[in-house]
Amino acid sequence: MSAIETSGLTKVYRTYKKAPGLWGAVKGLGRREYVDTRAADGVTFSIEEGEFVGFLGPNGAGKTTVLKMLSGLLNPTSGTARVLGFVPWERRDEMKRQFSLLMGQKNALWWDLPARESLELNRAIYGIEKARYTKIVGELTELLDCADKLDVMVRELSLGERMKMELIAALLHSPRVLFLDEPTIGLDVTSQKKVREFLRSYNAGNRIVTMLTSHYMQDIEELCKRVIIIDAGRIFFDGPLSAIIDRFATHKIVGLSFVDGAGCDFAVFGEVVERTPASVRLRVVRARVTEVCREILSTCKITDISVQEPPVEEVIRQLFHEQTGDTAGPATAGPG
Repeated sequence: MSAIETSGLTKVYRTYKKAPGLWGAVKGLGRREYVDTRAADGVTFSIEEGEFVGFLGPNGAGKTTVLKMLSGLLNPTSGTARVLGFVPWERRDEMKRQFSLLMGQKNALWWDLPARESLELNRAIYGIEKARYTKIVGELTELLDCADKLDVMVRELSLGERMKMELIAALLHSPRVLFLDEPTIGLDVTSQKKVREFLRSYNAGNRIVTMLTSHYMQDIEELCKRVIIIDAGRIFFDGPLSAIIDRFATHKIVGLSFVDGAGCDFAVFGEVVERTPASVRLRVVRARVTEVCREILSTCKITDISVQEPPVEEVIRQLFHEQTGDTAGPATAGPG
């Protein structure tokens, strides 16, 4: 059995739609109109033990809603889900002791207490033996290089230091499933790198299931071999990160170097994305790359030529843009 399984998981929010003006307010007293918003729409996937999965989508796509349902914080409108064999929204204690949800924009530690006392409170809540607690905190603070911050008030910690303490609190009870919602948001480059290195090492060493949402593609590229992409509450890609370019990239990047390119109009061959006195990079439709390269070599004095795939971040950004403008909604794609 998979560690996480969902089938047709759906969450619909019903909101009151008020007509404009005073008359609209008066009409609303007698008869109200409601609008149904599908935050999650038939979400189906499974995740095996030890997998580190990226959960991607634009703002409002439904990522956090799905994570909250899997954590038992929200009840679905319809559909089913199992986390470690438990139904999350039944909120059984046996499940609560085996998962953690870390949200980068929410505080889990007591703001006016030293980090150590917040961790001690978590130890009491989860009933962790003192010796085991001391060992776990020692190992995690060493990995995150933050042992000297344990006695600092949480409100006095930098954002990066606080996030490290939040991670320790989330992992204190050795969960088997970890949900991470934007864990590196707002962190500087150094702190992001430290958190990524820690998450990679911890996942590999403990074989826990990790689901990560992040707007930083470097987080996804460095940590996740598999990604699930959701938009408008529906999944339209579930598969290897490397397959995104193969399936969705419409262009390639052609790099050209030359001694004197002044007499060559590169714009006729493709979209110029970068230009220097001795080089140019073109965005060329994939189907025409071979033909365009042949025309360039026969027309211009080129000293070097290269063909590269576009960055995965660019492909996903374009994909989100296209899905947002697609009135028919995204088509569901199986594992790829």
